[in-house]
Amino acid sequence: MTITPVYAGLLGLIYVALALNVISIRRAQHISLGDGGDDRLQRRMRAHGNFAEYTAFTLLLIGFAEFNGAAAPLLHALGLALLAGRLLHAYALTADRPIAGGRTVGMALTFTTLVVAALACFWTSLL
Repeated sequence: MTITPVYAGLLGLIYVALALNVISIRRAQHISLGDGGDDRLQRRMRAHGNFAEYTAFTLLLIGFAEFNGAAAPLLHALGLALLAGRLLHAYALTADRPIAGGRTVGMALTFTTLVVAALACFWTSLL
């Protein structure tokens, strides 16, 4: 496998950046547990959590599709769509002035990637 690890590495770096965003607010506001009612912390926590909830499983599906011999252009399309979707969604949740519709488009890209990757796993396992 040579394609999935590229996107896993990039997404892993984004995951760390999202965690650091949470930590920075916690330190600045002296909030050890929970969100302390801080709206910015709530949004950053959800961006980090949502990223974790969708990214790992979708990457696993892309990896299985690659392992089963899916075509490189499909794998790159899936990786790029996941990367774009997760970036857009995270930015829309955490930015003080988010892009209109960013969360919706980000989740649409993520769900589309998840569904196509799941179908690719199924299809390549039949071949």
